[in-house]
Amino acid sequence: MPFRLLIPLGLLCALLPQHHGAPGPDGSAPDPAHYRERVKAMFYHAYDSYLENAFPFDELRPLTCDGHDTWGRSLFYFQILGNVSEFQRVVEVLQDSVDFDIDVNASVFETNIRVVGGLLSAHLLSKKAGVEVEAGWPCSGPLLRMAEEAARKLLPAFQTPTGMPYGTVNLLHGVNPGETPVTCTAGIGTFIVEFATLSSLTGDPVFEDVARVALMRLWESRSDIGLVGNHIDVLTGKWVAQDAGIGAGVDSYFEYLVKGAILLQDKKLMAMFLEYNKAIRNYTRFDDWYLWVQMYKGTVSMPVFQSLEAYWPGLQSLIGDIDNAMRTFLNYYTVWKQFGGLPEFYNIPQGYTVEKREGYPLRPELIESAMYLYRATGDPTLLELGRDAVESIEKISKVECGFATIKDLRDHKLDNRMESFFLAETVKYLYLLFDPTNFIHNNGSTFDAVITPYGECILGAGGYIFNTEAHPIDPAALHCCQRLKEEQWEVEDLMREFYSLKRSRSKFQKNTVSSGPWEPPARPGTLFSPENHDQARERKPAKQKVPLLSCPSQPFTSKLALLGQVFLDSS
Repeated sequence: MPFRLLIPLGLLCALLPQHHGAPGPDGSAPDPAHYRERVKAMFYHAYDSYLENAFPFDELRPLTCDGHDTWGRSLFYFQILGNVSEFQRVVEVLQDSVDFDIDVNASVFETNIRVVGGLLSAHLLSKKAGVEVEAGWPCSGPLLRMAEEAARKLLPAFQTPTGMPYGTVNLLHGVNPGETPVTCTAGIGTFIVEFATLSSLTGDPVFEDVARVALMRLWESRSDIGLVGNHIDVLTGKWVAQDAGIGAGVDSYFEYLVKGAILLQDKKLMAMFLEYNKAIRNYTRFDDWYLWVQMYKGTVSMPVFQSLEAYWPGLQSLIGDIDNAMRTFLNYYTVWKQFGGLPEFYNIPQGYTVEKREGYPLRPELIESAMYLYRATGDPTLLELGRDAVESIEKISKVECGFATIKDLRDHKLDNRMESFFLAETVKYLYLLFDPTNFIHNNGSTFDAVITPYGECILGAGGYIFNTEAHPIDPAALHCCQRLKEEQWEVEDLMREFYSLKRSRSKFQKNTVSSGPWEPPARPGTLFSPENHDQARERKPAKQKVPLLSCPSQPFTSKLALLGQVFLDSS
């Protein structure tokens, strides 16, 4: 594919002094410093192998020591590890080489989480990484403009009768005439984090608007028992696949309701998730496992655990449901210990893998949950999972040119592929698990004050929200450019008032009836309709004077969680 984002577009890591500590004696908790260095070595073994053998292709094939194109990776490991010089080099390469005006059919979902999310995260972390930023940052900048350009290429996919997007769009021509209207639930509901961030930074509400409409249409399409299926027709709104669960095809929809609620301080999104959570507990949970059921009847359709479902304990930690999260996590951890990894499908009643789903492509979800839960509890069991992951991956997957996907966990046969999410997510979450002082874990004790054209802005205080590809978004940045939105609404108000007065004067003078209400014209490149405009106007924030250096209020109790720490209004 022509999208050669070359280097992981999101792994912003820093070189630390080599640490030669070892784990404690048997039975003691793993030594975080020792395993942090092991993880760093894993990253550079894979990354250097990619540069030497696969660049400029998108992905490394570790068994044959060559590369192939898939497009879309992650760049921030270099900031998290601290290798700022490499981060700066990658940013320069991206600005010089990436072109979105190409005749390519791209996944709307993947382009958003990998490219738009990666560029936004890199934009927001670029100053911290030592990149010289332009005046007006974080409300302007080359990476932000690239993210906006990429996102605009996705907007034609949302032009459907339901507002739910097609799954694929041609970046040059829009949606192909013969494109299938069937899209998975996650492919519809996984935009609010990136698109709301983009709207907040650019002042253009179209991105957040289309993401919210898609979320609401899914919500309105749930069954009478409160569940959603797996695939839906975006033209008719009818469910095509009616299996309900928390795994593949659905997973990041639930994730983005929670993360969107935290990022935007949105009570409605959180209330939607909590309603889903009740239905999920009532119909899909059995002995702290989550099965697949028929969305209208609640009858079990697949008694399997999918490795993608391992994100769920981490999500539970973000709403403060720690006890249930730990019980489910321990179930998943027993599967890891049984095989040295998580098979794609695991038959719960039989306690074994499912045929043709025995592989482990080095997915991050269980490690991601361990990271969140460790931040919330400090339970050393979670470090043990990290230790086991490092030992298993190095023993089974490490080859001369990187780390290979495990084709079959029963005999540990390997496949000639190293998935991009191994660097973008798996290694990143492992590193953060073992690095308690990383800037990502900042508790607000330090921050940066940035002067923007719209006032003083606080950044880097913590509470980072990871998108589903593990690209961190600083939630404080969304408040840096808010005046852009407010000024736009004020202009529209003035225009409405002007035309209303003009129309009234005309009616008085000519005694004629207007043919219809005036609506402000759409800005170039936006999707405007009176309905969407009214929905956006309903969300107009109340104007209030906020003192400099103040933090936004936390408006709902027991629902806001940052990095696994739950904050109550009464605390």
